[in-house]
Amino acid sequence: MGDIAATVETYWATAQARDWRAFGATLADDVRYEFPQTRERVVGRDGVVRLNAEQLGEWSLEVERVVADADQAVSWVRFSDEEEETHGISFFTSAPDGRIQTITDFWPGSYEPPAGREQLIERF
Repeated sequence: MGDIAATVETYWATAQARDWRAFGATLADDVRYEFPQTRERVVGRDGVVRLNAEQLGEWSLEVERVVADADQAVSWVRFSDEEEETHGISFFTSAPDGRIQTITDFWPGSYEPPAGREQLIERF
């Protein structure tokens, strides 16, 4: 079994580098990639690589944090494209050989806080 935290770090680093061969090497052959917010799923390494490689426009990402145990990890990334910056939370599980078996991505949209709590918060 590999180190899932290191595999997730490599997954993001190779995505940022657009090194799709190395990116694909982090994935199990039958990886399952799900987007609960849009109810989409991609199954298989080739589909996941293609989905990421064919994203339109210029984008960049920075890993804020990866937290892991023996066979699962979660990452928080900051993603910027030509129009905005957003944050993504991704959950990963490890295949027996240490590659990524499942990915579940959440990309929440930013919004303004409700009125009436200005005295309680600090904006950043």
